[in-house]
Amino acid sequence: MPAQAPVLVASDLDRTLIYSAAALALTMPDARAPRLLCVEVHESRPLSYMTETAAGLLCELGDEAVFVPTTTRTRKQYQRINLPGPPPGYAICANGGHLLVDGVTDLDWHARVLARLADECAPLDEITAHLQDTADPLWVRKHRVAEDLFAYLVVERELLPEDWVKELAVWAESRGWTVSLQGRKIYAVPKPLTKSAAVREVARRTGAALTLAAGDSLLDADLLLAADRGWRPGHGELADENWTAPAISALPERGVLAGERILRELLRTARTPQ
Repeated sequence: MPAQAPVLVASDLDRTLIYSAAALALTMPDARAPRLLCVEVHESRPLSYMTETAAGLLCELGDEAVFVPTTTRTRKQYQRINLPGPPPGYAICANGGHLLVDGVTDLDWHARVLARLADECAPLDEITAHLQDTADPLWVRKHRVAEDLFAYLVVERELLPEDWVKELAVWAESRGWTVSLQGRKIYAVPKPLTKSAAVREVARRTGAALTLAAGDSLLDADLLLAADRGWRPGHGELADENWTAPAISALPERGVLAGERILRELLRTARTPQ
């Protein structure tokens, strides 16, 4: 008998499966709070968590499907995460700019991405110069460039003028870029730089018959729309916009318990995909 085509599960990480202390949203009484597993340490300090139950579900999911972490993080930021279960064979970093195969960048894929960016959108230097010129040092804490692919600012949200982000988005749109506000970070990302394109490439390589996805931010919308089924939590940019689509389930849970619920849904669907 021919081998059954695998199910591919592509999930965002931050505020979808893993959570900083500030994003946990532990609203229950302390005595009823879930046990947490630290999955990321940075500069000798614990940084990101999931519930122990979610960790177990992720281990099971790795046995049932091709699990692909799909993140806007740089490769260096991704590689300090220690997820439960076996190391994923594929991972997507820098919002699709890097496809890792057994932890190593696929250079052919990266070259294809760079060629598309050069053809379809304004250069990164133009974007970073505009950010330097227009972002007020009063509320900007850091200017960053990720993997020479996109830019982001770390800001003080309470001081950030709401109109500034909207004006930036309009300016960027005309240059083939998109803007996303996530927590204390404002991302400016080229429109052709997408998680969905990299996920389609993994699906092609693995022969996946079904693609499932999860994510919380505007940068995850294309990923969710490209999947056969998708889930988003009750927090994040997509929830704030009440964003949904026919194959997308909008879950009510917020914070780290949303990560647990997402993994339950992914595992259940991977096991019974009909």
